[in-house]
Amino acid sequence: MNIAEITLEVNNFLIEEFEIEEDLLVPSATWKEIGIDSLDFVDIVVVVENIFGLKIKGEEMMDVKTLDEFYNFLHAKLN
Repeated sequence: MNIAEITLEVNNFLIEEFEIEEDLLVPSATWKEIGIDSLDFVDIVVVVENIFGLKIKGEEMMDVKTLDEFYNFLHAKLN
């Protein structure tokens, strides 16, 4: 799966599951800027596991601050 496909999947689940406005989903956006808090990460981990088949530990996400970093994190885990 390439970065464009990952970006599309992530943005789609953020829009559908978390009701985030599409125009907020720019690569430089931080979790806080799009309204995601630490409790939402539990749900994100479940969605990522369902969509991508990846198990993510919370500590792996500690340095992932922006959407772009998240896309790249998933890309690295998938490839």
